[in-house]
Amino acid sequence: HVQLVESGGGSVQAGGSLRLSCAASAYIDSTYCMAWLRQVTGKDREGVAGITLGDGTTQYADFVKGRFTISRDNAKATAYLQMDSLKPEDTAMYYCAAHGVPEWPPQLFTYKGQGTQATVS
Repeated sequence: HVQLVESGGGSVQAGGSLRLSCAASAYIDSTYCMAWLRQVTGKDREGVAGITLGDGTTQYADFVKGRFTISRDNAKATAYLQMDSLKPEDTAMYYCAAHGVPEWPPQLFTYKGQGTQATVS
């Protein structure tokens, strides 16, 4: 069983940046995909970005293209989400997820973390 722990959330002004990290508790095979989702209270969880650990192939939701960058460090079993040019509408709880097969969108991924809050004002 893989546990995912997110960190790096916080409060920032519009136009600012945050970098989220997601650390896995155990080795994750390179065939896995890791992703970030977000959820605003009262709305459905939505996929933000995903990355295949093996070849680094990425997927982005249209609303973050050009602003957010997903990356991974396989040796550390960690995925990152660099969020730049943040907008108030990016305010949400951000969740990390992992799955054994690269898929998009990531809402049904097997493993999910507890989330980290990002607030943009």
